[in-house]
Amino acid sequence: MTKHKIYTMSFSSVYPHYITKAEKKGRTKTEVDEIIRWLTGYSQEELEAQLEKQTDFETFFAEAPRLHPSRAVIKGVICGVRVEDIEEPTMQEIRYLDKMIDELAKGKAMEKILRDS
Repeated sequence: MTKHKIYTMSFSSVYPHYITKAEKKGRTKTEVDEIIRWLTGYSQEELEAQLEKQTDFETFFAEAPRLHPSRAVIKGVICGVRVEDIEEPTMQEIRYLDKMIDELAKGKAMEKILRDS
């Protein structure tokens, strides 16, 4: 999939996959939402509004109220690429979120996933 195609995909089309991935491992939608809110600064109501509007990924991150400053400490490999080495800002934001959802599905404690404790 090209970068352009990912950016124009609606966040709401991928969101159910985040929830499914988490729930298959005994985690919850509430935890997925908490991760997204931590990363982006959206309130729950703002997150739900973005989902309803079917906002694309690029807009979802561009309109985020406050991208969390601690997200820069997220390290590791997702889809064969080190997240800390991704140079394109929107792609890096997408991969930060992917990495955090992976950690949730792997059973990591929320305090460690949220990295600001």
